[in-house]
Amino acid sequence: MWNIIGQEKIVSLLQRGLEKGTLSHAYLLVGPAHVGKMTLTLNLAQALNCDSPQAPCGECVSCQKTASGKHADVQVIRLIPGEDSAEGKLRTEIGIDQIEDMQHSASLPPFEGRNKVFIIDGAERLSMEAANRLLKTLEEPTGRVTFILLALSESRLPSTVVSRCQRLELRPLGIKEAESALITRWKVEPQKARLLARLCRGCLGWALSANNDGNLLQQRDERLEKLVEVIDGDYNERFAYAAQLATQFSHSRAEVQEVMDLWMLWWRDLLLVKSQCEGDITNIDFANVFARRAAGYSLAQLKAVIDGIQAARNQLEKNVNARLVLEVLMLNIPKKGDAVSNVTVLSHG
Repeated sequence: MWNIIGQEKIVSLLQRGLEKGTLSHAYLLVGPAHVGKMTLTLNLAQALNCDSPQAPCGECVSCQKTASGKHADVQVIRLIPGEDSAEGKLRTEIGIDQIEDMQHSASLPPFEGRNKVFIIDGAERLSMEAANRLLKTLEEPTGRVTFILLALSESRLPSTVVSRCQRLELRPLGIKEAESALITRWKVEPQKARLLARLCRGCLGWALSANNDGNLLQQRDERLEKLVEVIDGDYNERFAYAAQLATQFSHSRAEVQEVMDLWMLWWRDLLLVKSQCEGDITNIDFANVFARRAAGYSLAQLKAVIDGIQAARNQLEKNVNARLVLEVLMLNIPKKGDAVSNVTVLSHG
């Protein structure tokens, strides 16, 4: 049984390939975080070694081992934060030594299944040396071995690697589709499902994680409270926050990108409310806050802030000085005196 939701065309393509024996030796799955790339990949890995004629069954020993990460012929290669490379340095990329280990394993016959499956999670993090070594493997495929690369975008991968793979793009679900799936399949309470379906932006994996782990929603609330505090603060407070984010960026780029995404959605929601499109906002539990604050900004101001956040995100991806980028962003956000005054913090509902 395929567990992925909303990717029917891709599932149909893979199912036909399984039935006809025409699957590619290498796939590149592209899509945003939590959209279901790993779920689909594990389903395909299960299908390649499933003991049932209706593969993937999800119930045989092989399928269960793959799902639990214990199948000897299914390996995941990824960057592990804090792990040292063979040279004793902190890893920032998937290194050539990891690809060489994979190549050695690929040269051996399957141990307990019919096929070997190698999953490179976060393929955009491959070092140039690792990508070049991988290319040689993709150019000279061996039987009973399948490579599956997962990436947020192929733009950071060498075009030569991309061209050796069959590219499959996983697109986010629509809000209604995500909401319906949460209610019917996972029995999420309707009001919460409505919120999660918007917050996940079509990436159901995040919604499921947030439903099971209340800390994710609490973290979001804390970040929004900090956002409002910064908006209402003076420049000293803003620059202190910029320095804090810059330091955080040096340790975890992903966390800072999450903050930037949250800022983008906040200002987008303000713009929608200002444009009388309240029904399209993402942060529906803060609708009253947006209604109060939107009156204090012009459409031009809101658009300028959104453009500034997008520019900052692009610059951070290009390794520009993080503190300078964030300080400029803080300068360009309208001061409290330019917006609604005397508005205190977030209050749900």
